[in-house]
Amino acid sequence: MEIINNEALSQCIREAVRAELQEHFRTGSTLPPQEEQLLSKQELAAELGVSLVTLTDWMKKGLPFLRMHKRVYFKKSEVLKIMTTKN
Repeated sequence: MEIINNEALSQCIREAVRAELQEHFRTGSTLPPQEEQLLSKQELAAELGVSLVTLTDWMKKGLPFLRMHKRVYFKKSEVLKIMTTKN
């Protein structure tokens, strides 16, 4: 007997994660030190002073990124690490 199907479960999980993220950004709370905040493409491009086109080109060349539900995010520590080792 199936109580909840996979699609319904996936939808519930997505909604719960979305609600938590909205709450986090609404309250402006910071993440604990052991967890690293993820930067969007726009945030990282602004922080590095480069265009989105340049950032996309760097991604094609190996800049580490995470894809979550059609969105791209970067761990700042990973970006800094790869930028300092590629010199």
